[in-house]
Parts: sequence; structure tokens; C-alpha cells
Amino acid sequence: MSNNKPKVAFICVHNSCRSQIAEALGKYFASDVFDSYSAGTETKPQINQDAVRLVKKIYDIDINQKHYSKLITELPEIDIVIKMGCNVICPFVESKYEEDWGLDDPTGKSDEEFERVIAEIEKKIKELKNKILNQKLY
Repeated sequence: MSNNKPKVAFICVHNSCRSQIAEALGKYFASDVFDSYSAGTETKPQINQDAVRLVKKIYDIDINQKHYSKLITELPEIDIVIKMGCNVICPFVESKYEEDWGLDDPTGKSDEEFERVIAEIEKKIKELKNKILNQKLY
């Protein structure tokens, strides 16, 4: 891993669903351009199992193997913060650049709703990758 890649943190209150999906897809689609992290102000004992199941089904990525719910205090120094859309006060993390993706939390909803959010996260990860490649951020 080279040190000049920006560090991107996907932030949510619980770090159990959307931010975990974003971290997984960030690593999957953009690890050549940025390093992905996720965290929250509270942790959950396990990652949302619908998220785990559907990310495994769609991308064959096992989130359970590599991820766990983390606090923002565990993050390294971050360059870019992506807020998932907390609908409450999102945790604050010092960074050079910030975006709020405003994604609805699919927890407890249908697979279709999860798949819609997962597809939106994939699209936004790819857009972020392009912005970084084109040096359109900070």
C-alpha cells in the first residue's frame, strides 16, 4: 500500500450497514485509488446480516471475514469523509474534504431496498474514484 493514496472514511452512527457496505465496495472498486475505512460513534455487536448476505450474493465479498463495527476514534488520519446520511447529527471527523451521500438506512427493509442502496453506494464509490483521479477534490 502506498502512502500517497487518500484515506476515505465512510461514517454513520452505528457502523453496521451502509458504511460497512461502502467500505467493502470502496476496497473492491477503488483500492488502487483510495484506502477505505468505516466507523461510527456507536458500535453494533455484528454487521447487519442482510447487508452481509446481499454483498456476498452480488459481489462475492464476505464482509464478515474482514470487517467489524468500529468507532471513529479507531480511524487513522482521514483525508475524505463520506457521511452516509444519518438523518441526525452525523459524527464529526476532521478531514480535508467531506460529502454527505444522504442514503436511507435499509435496515429491516426488503432485499429490493437493500439492493437499491447497495447499487447507489457502488455508483457513488465509482464517482468518488473518478473525482479523486481527476483531482477534483481538495
